[in-house]
Amino acid sequence: MVKIKSDIEIARKAKMQPIGNILKKFKIPDTPFAFSPMGRHVAKINLRYIKTLKEKEKNLVLVTAITPTPAGEGKTTTSVGLNDGLNKIGMKSIVCLREPSLGPSFGMKGGAAGGGYAQVVPMERINLHFTGDFHAITTAHNLLSALIDNHIYWGNKLNIDIENIVWKRVVDLNDRSLRKIKINLEQLKANHPRNDSFDITVASEVMAIFCLSNDIGELERKIGNITIAYTKNKKPIFAKDLKAQGPMTVLLKEAFRPNAVQTLENNLAIIHGGPFANIAHGCNSILATKTALRLSDYVITEAGFGADLGAEKFLDIKCRKAGLQPKCVVLVATIRALKMHGGVLKENLKKENLNALKKGLPNLERHIENIKKFGLDLIVAINRFETDTKKEIEIVEDFCANLNIKVSLCTHWAHGGKGTKDLAEKVVKLCKKTKKSKFNFIYNDKNSLTKKIEIIASEIYRASGVEYTKEAKNQLNKIEKAGYSNFPICIAKTQYSFSVDPKLKGAPIGHNLKVRDVRLSSGVEFVVVICGSIMTMPGLPRVPSADKIRLNKKGDIEGLF
Repeated sequence: MVKIKSDIEIARKAKMQPIGNILKKFKIPDTPFAFSPMGRHVAKINLRYIKTLKEKEKNLVLVTAITPTPAGEGKTTTSVGLNDGLNKIGMKSIVCLREPSLGPSFGMKGGAAGGGYAQVVPMERINLHFTGDFHAITTAHNLLSALIDNHIYWGNKLNIDIENIVWKRVVDLNDRSLRKIKINLEQLKANHPRNDSFDITVASEVMAIFCLSNDIGELERKIGNITIAYTKNKKPIFAKDLKAQGPMTVLLKEAFRPNAVQTLENNLAIIHGGPFANIAHGCNSILATKTALRLSDYVITEAGFGADLGAEKFLDIKCRKAGLQPKCVVLVATIRALKMHGGVLKENLKKENLNALKKGLPNLERHIENIKKFGLDLIVAINRFETDTKKEIEIVEDFCANLNIKVSLCTHWAHGGKGTKDLAEKVVKLCKKTKKSKFNFIYNDKNSLTKKIEIIASEIYRASGVEYTKEAKNQLNKIEKAGYSNFPICIAKTQYSFSVDPKLKGAPIGHNLKVRDVRLSSGVEFVVVICGSIMTMPGLPRVPSADKIRLNKKGDIEGLF
């Protein structure tokens, strides 16, 4: 029996090229003006150089997936594999990905650099600290927290109501004990003890601003517009009132440059920014995507979790903010996940089960229908596993054929770019066919906030209605009256179901979207709608991934992925 190598074992044997060689393929000169090496295999592309690149009409391809399951769908793996496949058939392509968070790396999900023979490398570095971008974002965020409490300590000239401070602290780890804390408990004369809390860094508004800013000037302006608190007269107080935008931007200056790495097949990958899709907007930075579009003919990018969360936010938020229009969508599905949506337990997925597969197919159909509502053409990529049977594959292919949707059977995990040549060829054909994008948003800027929520709930989640807590209703009214009704909606909910109940698999109908809380993100310019029991500070599972991560006697990392 042949031993299957782990992702980290495969990555460790990669024959990486100096990053300058990878960038040279895209005519990026090996000069300090163009990029700054961060070691032998990682570089930061310089902002002044990016400004010299001309914008052209290119092919932006979005990779998303069906509703995720513990079986795994392989969306990042497919993005990397498709990029390698496009380069293998002679196309000039770059993949743009999000940076992994330490939260899931040490929690339950694991790393986020692809898998098998479709990975970005150096994998260990990418998953652990990378170029320090997340640390910069965490520090900038917490600097604002420190400035708020310092201002109160020295007399509170802005008349901040300490019971109405809406700016939390952040850390890039899963730590449920920080969801509610008390601060300023030291008995000093000017201290004002108060309640506070932490979110995970990937849920920070600074992270969202970082990813949705086109340049440093916009980054600084948006940071200045962050609402941090209210006075006792209910007047909003912004970060710029504390002159916080200047030092926060300084902390983000180096991080704001996109990161260049490579795939196992020595193709360029740009990895930059990393908001979660279940609690944030789930896309890599605008700057990374636009830089790639100026450098190559095809750009592959992913949107977090299933299409109902990641793709909807990519299209309704990122594309709206950046003026982007995807040429087509690749919807990743696995036989295993579809069987789970049909009621099969994870431990039984290796067995052929045609009935369960058929029961799970409505989940795939729902995502197909949703993508079409945005006016986009798509291809279904079946991420094949060894346990998939011929009959199971035929069922999915026939199902998609009846919907007039092209299907590509992909084996990139085992074969790299060679395993996605068919998908790459179909993507090229679809992009050429789409001369002019018919892309449209699911809701209009002029819709009220409640109308936007209702449209997403009914059109994307197929909910029968929306239920609001009294607090959520009050917040929506307050935000509307403040003049922010034109902002897009960023829904925070479970990724495991179209509903707010993670146990409700498949394609449920008749459920209600339960809105628990609403938060104004006036800096990044969207409204976060928190649904069900979703937490903006996750906790660790009973047996976290951290339990098996260690250094062996050779000094190599074990157990990371």
